[in-house]
Amino acid sequence: MSCENCKTGFAWDGKFTGKEGTLGKNKAYIAGDSKDAAILVVPDIFGWKLTNVRILADHYAKEANATVYVVDFFDGEVVDPDALSDPEKAKNFDLMAFIGRHSKEIRWPEVKACAQELKKQYSKVAAMGFCYGGWACMKLAADPSLIDAISTAHPSLLDKLELEAVKVPVQLIAPENDFAFTEELKKHALEVLPKTGVQWEYIYFAGLTHGFAVRGNPDDKKQKDGLERAKRSAVNFFNEFLH
Repeated sequence: MSCENCKTGFAWDGKFTGKEGTLGKNKAYIAGDSKDAAILVVPDIFGWKLTNVRILADHYAKEANATVYVVDFFDGEVVDPDALSDPEKAKNFDLMAFIGRHSKEIRWPEVKACAQELKKQYSKVAAMGFCYGGWACMKLAADPSLIDAISTAHPSLLDKLELEAVKVPVQLIAPENDFAFTEELKKHALEVLPKTGVQWEYIYFAGLTHGFAVRGNPDDKKQKDGLERAKRSAVNFFNEFLH
């Protein structure tokens, strides 16, 4: 299995109901109108404009009673969503060059600044990271002054030290087949999280693959059930730690 799974998936039909605005210096899709609780979403490589992630943000806003910000952390660069279904476009997209332009070192200051901005405005703030966004949420989780809880689905670019450093409640949404959240990293998470003293939750999705929670096929019952369960799990987690 390779990082090609980062570039494949299914675009969902549906309308989103939030609006575009800003969070600090970054553009953001904003859903919900809670004055007390916020959720910072760090998206995968398809970014803040992907319909799927905006639909999920609408669900989080409504079901977890929060204002949700899906932030552009890619400097306006948008991966063509047609790459999800067009093998030629997927092949022509250079994922490693993209990661190089948006490395941890480059993007972490923006992620931190956005969390700090939310902390000024809301009494409780959580973060949700899909794929690329996983490392960012885990780094936030090392600092309780930045965030109150984090969830991440099929996280990418994680290292073991980031798992060991968490100081706030953590939820991991883990598919069976994942080139990024490897068996080694899953095993490490299950070994170290109990030692951190934080509340933590590890939810396993048998038979599913990296990307399913935000790019799963809604016409495939197993994937649809999985992505809906992942959404419910995140909502329940946010409701527990935001209110």
